[in-house]
Amino acid sequence: MTAALALGDDALVLSHRLGEWAGHAPVLEEEVALANIALDLLGQARLLLSLAGDEDELAYLREERAFRNVQLVEQPNGDFAHTIARQLYFSVHQHGLYEQLAAGHGEFAGIAAKAVKEVAYHRDHAEQWTLRLGDGTAESHDRIQRAVDALWRFTGELFQPVEGVEVDWEALRSDWLASVTDVLERATLTVPAGPQSGAWTAGAGRQGIHTEPFGRMIAEMQHLHRSHPGASW
Repeated sequence: MTAALALGDDALVLSHRLGEWAGHAPVLEEEVALANIALDLLGQARLLLSLAGDEDELAYLREERAFRNVQLVEQPNGDFAHTIARQLYFSVHQHGLYEQLAAGHGEFAGIAAKAVKEVAYHRDHAEQWTLRLGDGTAESHDRIQRAVDALWRFTGELFQPVEGVEVDWEALRSDWLASVTDVLERATLTVPAGPQSGAWTAGAGRQGIHTEPFGRMIAEMQHLHRSHPGASW
């Protein structure tokens, strides 16, 4: 099921990226916060992927081109500001998406209704850190601005319609842009131009085309399972 794979892969891949912060977060409080967000996303991924087949096989035995996540979530963590910019863009999108799905009667309504409160926390966490970094020191402001600029080109793909996901994509895009613009402006950051158009935009993850770092991430994520097929605790 294309829709379940798309939404499940978004959550799975971002969960793994956030999990890479374990032991490396700037402060202990953020170590716990990022781990909890990663676990929330992993729980969402399990529910969604189970609609499409065996969750373990889908996570650990598919090849790179079979994943349907957007390219934004697979981008490397970079520094803490880069991770926060990625979280801001995706969590605002996911919050709006799940709110629409939860309000409907489709097959994802139940999962979305359960997850939307989690995602509201993810969004608030990202927004608060964007404000702290943008309106903080000159160094923190410069780093978050560079991150915001670098990842902006991946945001257009968030609003490419996914077959089987019954939402108002234009409203989702409009609300996302208004919300993100508000946060960036309050953080004294410059909003990049043209996120959804122009030759410099990116995004073909839904078609199985991924960026170079994704292959290395998948290899790491799948290594243990592939090395010991059929193993159990």
